[in-house]
Amino acid sequence: MVKDGYKFVLPLLLAGIGAVAAGWRVTAVILFVLCAGVAFFFRDPERLPPVEPGVVVSPADGRVMEVADEIRDGHPGRRISIFLSILDVHVNRAPMAGRFGEVQYRPGHFYNAMRSRASADNEQNIIHLQTERGEMVFKQIAGAIARRVVCWKVPGDTVKLGERIGLIRFGSRMDVWLPQDAEIVARPGQHVAGGVSVLARWR
Repeated sequence: MVKDGYKFVLPLLLAGIGAVAAGWRVTAVILFVLCAGVAFFFRDPERLPPVEPGVVVSPADGRVMEVADEIRDGHPGRRISIFLSILDVHVNRAPMAGRFGEVQYRPGHFYNAMRSRASADNEQNIIHLQTERGEMVFKQIAGAIARRVVCWKVPGDTVKLGERIGLIRFGSRMDVWLPQDAEIVARPGQHVAGGVSVLARWR
């Protein structure tokens, strides 16, 4: 379990133990079930990234909602949007090896993460990653249930392919933007695994 989850799991566990001691069996069962559910949400499985050079892996578990053309800072490219349900692993990973550039926190709304406007309007972290093939951008985006985006890295940090970089709490979305010369292989409707599934090949 990721360390951020302990501050949610431990109070529920202690409250459940207290309910058992007090003889409140139904309350204890409810608290233990909630504790197990929260621990499940914050699970952090090990992942083995692919060894193929030039691949861009998914930064999150979830379902690919959209692959769309998008101009960013005057540069044409494509955006891959991934929806994370509450049942998906919510630890986020580096889509490529490289160095963190700007990490911009942008406050915003909490629209349903499946809506296209969530990409621009919701609370988010916008992360610029400098790779040996150029700059890519990816976003941690809060949703209607997720109310916190957490990035554990700061500008100047270097990361390996598939390395853990942050967390979004309780259902959310991630966008990945790549320039035109990257070959997108992900397709809408595809379920992807963070740090493992190949979204694109950038030769």
